[in-house]
Amino acid sequence: MDNMKSTFLFLLATTVMTCAANGQSSNHKENQLPDWAFGGFERPKSVNPVISPIENTQFYCPLTKDSIAWESNDTFNPAATIYNGEIVVLYRAEDKSGVGIGRRTSRLGYATSTDGTHFQREKTPVFYPDDDSQKELEWPGGCEDPRIAVTDDGLYVMMYTQWNRHVPRLAVATSRNLKDWTKHGPAFATAYNGKFFNLGCKSGSILTEVVKGKQVIKKINGKYFMYWGEEHVFAATSDDLIHWTPIVNIDGSLKKLFSPRDGYFDSHLTECGPPAIYTPKGIVLLYNGKNHSGRGDKRYTANVYAAGQALFDAKDPTRFITRLDEPFFRPMDSFEKSGQYVDGTVFIEGMVYFKNKWYLYYGCADSKVGVAVYDPKRPAKADPLP
Repeated sequence: MDNMKSTFLFLLATTVMTCAANGQSSNHKENQLPDWAFGGFERPKSVNPVISPIENTQFYCPLTKDSIAWESNDTFNPAATIYNGEIVVLYRAEDKSGVGIGRRTSRLGYATSTDGTHFQREKTPVFYPDDDSQKELEWPGGCEDPRIAVTDDGLYVMMYTQWNRHVPRLAVATSRNLKDWTKHGPAFATAYNGKFFNLGCKSGSILTEVVKGKQVIKKINGKYFMYWGEEHVFAATSDDLIHWTPIVNIDGSLKKLFSPRDGYFDSHLTECGPPAIYTPKGIVLLYNGKNHSGRGDKRYTANVYAAGQALFDAKDPTRFITRLDEPFFRPMDSFEKSGQYVDGTVFIEGMVYFKNKWYLYYGCADSKVGVAVYDPKRPAKADPLP
């Protein structure tokens, strides 16, 4: 039934867009989303990008033992949460220490907003590769691509990528104030006697739920739950939010929940986005799809990143139900199509429930940070088809 519905919506969208091109009324039917999905997200006028590189903020790096312009090259791929009634965004910032994607050093900057669109930024990073227990795993590439969720008693849990330019590892850090962090190391370090310690892994999306207007981490079946993965979507459980156990098949291999599909916008990668959300209709995972250059959707640019949504069973978070056949959010503005990542990217990582609206924060072409807002009181719609 879901596939039939998706096919119907696609054909309807095509017909409506043709009518619009011929000067006929479209009635905006082409933008309709299924009732389980989040959207549409609208870019506020004249505010994006909300965070851009700055040349003159200096930071004394404890490993290079030198002062560097830590956010001078790129600022992108943000996490977002609420602290003391304000939105806090922790964004990935790169210096000019190298050339090319993955060849510079990443640290996390701190920005706050009272309205979700205008930010005040700290002059030094709040999370970075240091002379600490994680030095071997974080230097020289640094700390990348955070996602943040919070417990109902105020413990912030950050999943991020440790990058030593050999193996990317999904790691855990915790804080009570978003500035003083405790690093706990790789999320899968102890699972199955260390079987997955050297596994290249990233992008952890912890399950959350909105309770009395506050988005908090949720247990399901007595355990914390996390979707994770870049090429495929996997899952893991935890008793303490620090030590995570990947869900595996009988033969010990990682259990794939869903994967890239030929002919679609997510034909190359399906990479987990912001914290997943438990809803009455099921669990919604927002994710980043990459379009394959050879076997992807020819309507979209090769290698472009656009955002999708998937639905899982509320009682069994490993049971995949369906996903959108079209991205609900894709590169539209010039700064989303040109930057460090030349093929264009809206890379979603941070989403918060704030003043009865959803604020989505995303990386723009691996160079800047943008925001889009979804008001549940408005009709659902997605970015238009190409």
